Amino acid sequence: MTSKKKQKPKKHTVKRIMHYAAPYKKSLIFAMIFAVLYVVMTLTAPVLIGCAIDNIVTQGDVDFEAAGFFIMLTAFTIAACAVFQWLMGIFINTAAYFTVRDIRSEVFAKFNSVPLKMIDGHPHGDLISRIINDTESIGDGLLQGLTQLFSGAVMIVCTLAFMIMMNYVIALVVVIITPLSMFVAAFITRLSQKQFRRQSATQGELSSYIEEYVGQQKLVKAFGYEEQSQRGFEEINERLRVCGQKSQFYSSLANPSTRFVNGLVTTAVCISGALSVINGGLTVGQIAAFITYANQYTKPFNEVTGVIPQLQSALAGADRVFDILDSEDQLPDPEKPAELTAHRGRIDIDRISFSYSPDKPLITDFELHVPAGSRIAIVGPTGCGKTTFINLLMRFYDVTGGDIKIDGTSIYDMKRDDLRSLFGMVLQESWLYNATIRDNIAYGKPDAGIDEVKAAAKKAFISRFIERLPQGYDTMITEEGSNLSQGQRQLMCIARVMLCDPPMLILDEATSSIDTRTELKIQEAFNRMMKGRTSFIVAHRLSTIKNADVILVMKDGHIIEQGSHTELMAKNGFYTQLYNSQFASNK
Repeated sequence: MTSKKKQKPKKHTVKRIMHYAAPYKKSLIFAMIFAVLYVVMTLTAPVLIGCAIDNIVTQGDVDFEAAGFFIMLTAFTIAACAVFQWLMGIFINTAAYFTVRDIRSEVFAKFNSVPLKMIDGHPHGDLISRIINDTESIGDGLLQGLTQLFSGAVMIVCTLAFMIMMNYVIALVVVIITPLSMFVAAFITRLSQKQFRRQSATQGELSSYIEEYVGQQKLVKAFGYEEQSQRGFEEINERLRVCGQKSQFYSSLANPSTRFVNGLVTTAVCISGALSVINGGLTVGQIAAFITYANQYTKPFNEVTGVIPQLQSALAGADRVFDILDSEDQLPDPEKPAELTAHRGRIDIDRISFSYSPDKPLITDFELHVPAGSRIAIVGPTGCGKTTFINLLMRFYDVTGGDIKIDGTSIYDMKRDDLRSLFGMVLQESWLYNATIRDNIAYGKPDAGIDEVKAAAKKAFISRFIERLPQGYDTMITEEGSNLSQGQRQLMCIARVMLCDPPMLILDEATSSIDTRTELKIQEAFNRMMKGRTSFIVAHRLSTIKNADVILVMKDGHIIEQGSHTELMAKNGFYTQLYNSQFASNK
């Protein structure tokens, strides 16, 4: 992503957030109305208090009835202030939470539309932090901060009007001194802005680190890596402390600095007001009200500086969120996708090329023609392109050159969902989610009945284990299936594919975590399932692919040998070396 694309969201961040808040403008309007009413009631109270004071200030001439009346009105006004402020909070929070909900939903939906390389290119913990923490900071900081800015602006204008009507000379003194606090706040904002952006990025880095190490605690303990992982955590945590402390230090200077300026304002009002009372220009009650107005006038400036940390944090978080939303989507499906009525399973791969990085080509001029119903095994050393080939076949990644056709139709003329529905995948890394066993098996076919689920589990040789559980198929699986063994998780994934009964199969080390006895049974089930279906088998255990129709031997992104097991062994080439390295007797 270019720097230009990164700068654009920062320039229009507030405008973009308000665009998301637009559907809830009624709540925002009501919040603004109650903000105005709150300000009016707040400014009415000092007038009433001043009137009450003027009725009791003269010795021997105290009007208790009038003073009591003004005190009752003051109490009513203060109660109205509380109610209007409460209503303002309800409406602004409603708009804020719904806006954040919409942004979060759009970010999550974006994960389904961006190319897989975008997800793979970011630490997953960082992405999680953006969708949870950064979106939350938008609601807590920016939207509520903008409300405070609006109510503060209303307060400033109305208070200034009241002061001018009472005594324009003293009002002029207040107006001249108060803006100094804004210059102080602006200077401090520039200092803190960079630190808040750094703090937000470091929070994402820390979330990613925690997510990685908490999820792999078994490996951490198995290799005695506790101290190293702790040191790594403390290093990131210390950087977060430093930038967080700096951002809070700089931003915390704003409030006391502006309060110092406000103290000067109050002092000036008291001195000039006292002189005005002596000269008969103001009454005692009016100067009391004027001092209150001076405080009310300076209060919004304090509030603005008080929300600066929230605003800065919200803007930094919004930039990170919009960075995801501005990511380029994957290539769209064709407007008129090809309709596949028959699935014979013939696959033609015409001189495809691919690389994860432009300067490091991985697959070049890869060509393969697979007859329908063939059983194709792919072997080769780590990093030769076996799994990459599967990713290209499923369009998890797009080729940079060439074409892949199924039954004569380019996969780029199909909808992705239609293409992927043709394949059933069992990967080496099994994935289960927090739901019942039944829901996990029926993940690819949610409308499957319980009898279909049981039949698939039986084919995968996991039905006995499930039936021994207290809740059977209604047993809840914890996150990522941590309450099951690796082999049981893989059998569940196999049952999931067997339930879908797809036209073609992709088995990427599908039995790597299963014991030998169960593996033999699973192989029998797979053999029955693969009969008459085009199947791709990625395997390191070469004993599992001896019956494949064609074995492709890959190295450095190229097919260097192909043929049946017998033919390849007769060539005494690279495949023979791989096979013998696994099965030859130790000398």
